[in-house]
Amino acid sequence: MPRRVVIHPGFHKTGTTTIQVTLRHNRPLLKPYLRSVMKAGLQDCCSSARGYSTWRDPISRNKFYNRFRTALQGISLMPKRVLVLSSEELSGHLPGRDGLPDYSATLELVHDMTELVAQVMPEAELIYYYSTRAAEPWLRSAYWQHVRASSMTMDFEDYLREFQASANLDGVVDALSDGVSVRVERGRLEDSTSLPAGPATPLLDLCDVPRDVQARMQVETRNAYLGLDVLATLLNINRTIHDPGERIATKQAILDEAEGHAHDG
Repeated sequence: MPRRVVIHPGFHKTGTTTIQVTLRHNRPLLKPYLRSVMKAGLQDCCSSARGYSTWRDPISRNKFYNRFRTALQGISLMPKRVLVLSSEELSGHLPGRDGLPDYSATLELVHDMTELVAQVMPEAELIYYYSTRAAEPWLRSAYWQHVRASSMTMDFEDYLREFQASANLDGVVDALSDGVSVRVERGRLEDSTSLPAGPATPLLDLCDVPRDVQARMQVETRNAYLGLDVLATLLNINRTIHDPGERIATKQAILDEAEGHAHDG
């Protein structure tokens, strides 16, 4: 079994996709130090975590518990290395989705993951790592994600009034630190710009990846904001195109064009 398990369950819009792409693109370089399992290997767990964050019922929580145990049991032996589990959806939905007010489901999900790691990998040290972000840019990025990926039609000002409290990410981490007996670490996105592997650096430090190795890694920023004009266009599409398939296809065409121009630039 691994000597350490580092679980990175969020938060959304804090550089998580960039972290996961960094882990994926640098697997050969990181192989002596860690094995990473991300969304593709945790799909059932993530689906049930999202369900529990929405419904908060015993059936949904039991589904998450059983699926997370199955995922752990399916991981092959990897002595002396670190196991990294990284997906923001292990914290449930991004607040604002279907009216979800906050990350309050996270504590229950963490309790379940902690119990299961102790059962399945009893000799491994467990650490939780949360990437965070300052409230105002996080709210703007979360709003962008909702307009981009869902049918949200709210103005940003209305969104801010309804969901401003959801941006207290440090408060969630504080509650987790007080609520579990294992180590909980955090790193703010704004503090990562000068680090060797960008926002992945604090996570890699917890895996004992040397800084000189991190400096040789390929780092590519993902899910970047594409500007107010694109946001306004997507919001108008959400408000005017009611057929889901047509709406998704139209938005994707806009995003593809905007991302192509961003790469050209």
